[in-house]
Amino acid sequence: MTNELILKSGMGSINQRILFILKPFAPLLGGMLALLLGGMLLFVSGANPLQAYGVMVMGAFGGGRALTETLLRATPLLIIGLGMTIAFRCRVWNIGAEGQYYIGALCSSVVALTWPDLAAYWLIPLMLMAGVLGGAIWSGIAGLLYLKRGVNLIICTLMLNYIGILLVQYAARVPLQQPEGFLPESAQFSVNAQIPTLWGTRLHGGMVLAVLLVAAVYLLLWRTAIGLQLRAVGSRLSVAKCAGINTSRSILMALMMSGGLAGLAGTIEVSYTYTRLKGNISDNFGFSGILVALLGQLHPVGVLVAALLFSALMVGAQSLNVVLQIPSAIAQVIQAIVVLLVLAGQAISQRES
Repeated sequence: MTNELILKSGMGSINQRILFILKPFAPLLGGMLALLLGGMLLFVSGANPLQAYGVMVMGAFGGGRALTETLLRATPLLIIGLGMTIAFRCRVWNIGAEGQYYIGALCSSVVALTWPDLAAYWLIPLMLMAGVLGGAIWSGIAGLLYLKRGVNLIICTLMLNYIGILLVQYAARVPLQQPEGFLPESAQFSVNAQIPTLWGTRLHGGMVLAVLLVAAVYLLLWRTAIGLQLRAVGSRLSVAKCAGINTSRSILMALMMSGGLAGLAGTIEVSYTYTRLKGNISDNFGFSGILVALLGQLHPVGVLVAALLFSALMVGAQSLNVVLQIPSAIAQVIQAIVVLLVLAGQAISQRES
């Protein structure tokens, strides 16, 4: 019996050592396993995995045009992912970024169409503020229903997605539709309402704003009293209440900040990419932004890297479809596998022996 206990103790010690050695590399190993499984999926689809991954890499980073497209797609993902980081750090489960994105685009479009002749240095900031305010208010509706009536926050934010999307589709087809037009879209925005490009390229000022937000969110969460309160509420709600923190206010604040950033992303996309309000102005950015935040481990720098990865998969999947005739939807499957296995690796690395 004693020998058996000694043997079990020795095996446990060995397992602890292995776990300790692999702990820093667990998320990376999860990502590598995800690529391996993705390669198997590509093989089943009839493609050479190495060739397919090569096509995706070249499609996303092979040249200035491809890199520009990747950066353009990464911008809304990054901004929404940063908003989700704020919410999730406070343990506020905002699943409504897609609807908040649409409402932000709608509010900024109303500003752009109402004052088309306003100077750009006034009009664009007004559009950005309208988009942030619209997204914040839309998320705030869910927050108030949760805090005042006990409505499930996940279900409420999820359902508000569809209401927001349908509102935009109605607005683009009826009150804001282009005069004498047949498509569900508004008139094109004036040049003053379009975010300017940088250095004569397709890059635009919204990208600069997105990168600045990485630093801003980091400072907010780890260098301010507000950030400390948000993280305290997310860490342990009961302890935060005992410490005198107004938890209801913190939850509502985190939710509205998150929604405001989603609305900002919608504003930038409708101002630059579409230059008009349309019934469909998103490539599931709101839902993908949630995965970006989780894959980035709720850290602004990690979210930046995750946004670039997701964008590369999106853009690379298009090349995959053109070159090898493989459905681009396979990239969404690979995205899900990457997120699941990286998060699984992270959970294993944080597990206490």
